[in-house]
Amino acid sequence: MAYPELTDKPGALATAAAIREGRRSVAEAVDAAITRIEKLDSQIDGLAVPDFERAYEAARALDAAGPGENQPLFGVPMTIKESFDVEGLPTTFGHPEWRDTPAPRDAELVRRLKAAGAVIIGKTNVPVDLTDWQSFNPVYGRTSNPHDPARSPGGSSGGSAAAVASGMVPCDYGTDIGGSVRVPAHFCGVWGHKTTWGLISKRGHDHPAQSRRAGFVAAHDGALSIAGPLARNAADLAVLTEIGADVPLRRRAKPLKDCRFLAVAEIPGAPVDASVREPLEAALETLGQAGVRIDRASELLPDQAQQHRAYMRMMGVAMARGAPSREGKRATATDWFDLLDAQATAMAQWDALFAAYDFVLAPPAPVLAVPHREEAVFKGTLTIDGAEEPGAGALAWAGIATFPNLPSTVLPIGSAAYLGSTLPCGMQVIGPRWADLDCIAAAEAIGNILHG
Repeated sequence: MAYPELTDKPGALATAAAIREGRRSVAEAVDAAITRIEKLDSQIDGLAVPDFERAYEAARALDAAGPGENQPLFGVPMTIKESFDVEGLPTTFGHPEWRDTPAPRDAELVRRLKAAGAVIIGKTNVPVDLTDWQSFNPVYGRTSNPHDPARSPGGSSGGSAAAVASGMVPCDYGTDIGGSVRVPAHFCGVWGHKTTWGLISKRGHDHPAQSRRAGFVAAHDGALSIAGPLARNAADLAVLTEIGADVPLRRRAKPLKDCRFLAVAEIPGAPVDASVREPLEAALETLGQAGVRIDRASELLPDQAQQHRAYMRMMGVAMARGAPSREGKRATATDWFDLLDAQATAMAQWDALFAAYDFVLAPPAPVLAVPHREEAVFKGTLTIDGAEEPGAGALAWAGIATFPNLPSTVLPIGSAAYLGSTLPCGMQVIGPRWADLDCIAAAEAIGNILHG
């Protein structure tokens, strides 16, 4: 199955290998990335905050020092989502009042990426407060999908996915609470990984209204939200995940033929458009013909309608930090503990499912890249099989892995026509908690079958 690729530029590990083998210098790799940005980004607007001068300085320093033993990303130019602090650069979350306020220090993840040899050349665009499957704001403008400039690249890590898909950089790091890594990967035809909740530190990923207060040190790691990488291949995803991980990850490397999969293609209240459904079904058919065992239903699957309701409530409370909802109701401590109980129940139910299955396959979103609009996707409707459906229902495909804190890898599986444009389509590979590397490895094996 073919899917539309935009670039033949090397990935992160290939770039690092070329530098280690002396085929190019770090300065040359950084200059090439900046040249691509200057050529391409006027049409995409994926880069929110360039940091070219310091990137050249870092490149010269790395060339002079040479690679260290624990630097798998030595010399790799990359970007990171605007919402992560990079010392000396603003973190705005899309709000103009913070555009001239530099961050005092690097986020913990930025520190780890730099220690691994990466060169951060800038920060990529986001929607206001990271709350949309689009990426536009009054500070940095609107990011377009490199496959079709009239479409969204997804959100909230849309600038990240657009930069990777177009070849401006080989990799980026985003965040995900409502599909914000997975949906941009799906919309842009790249690889993305939603990590197990709590695996990767989000220290230094704080709203500026909180983080710039006097005496602020670090916020708690918010419920449901994770940091996760975007790249153009599975190997890059795996190394980026390991670099960010707070704990060592296990890797079973179980052959695909020995795995048992459950495909989830329907969730009540969250219909899937044919442009997603048909590539998914074609992928499942190809996998089945290759001998992969895939069940289409199981009584072990938690009640997804019930899970979605609890997920939406928990996400709303977490993102509002307990402020009153649009209906004017403020969540109580009892409400929050009830949600924690519901989440613990869902986690136990998924544990039971993964005692029988290795992975769950599902769409990342019910549609392909949506046309630009002025309102947030979740406040309007989505065109699904010719009918207008509530946009908020689409979040069920994010919540399937988010609410129970599960890892999920999105890989490109094909392309289809949606509202008059041919666009890439992805698939989620969801696994047990802490099985991040297994999810990525399974996705890689699936991709090898689908794309030869």
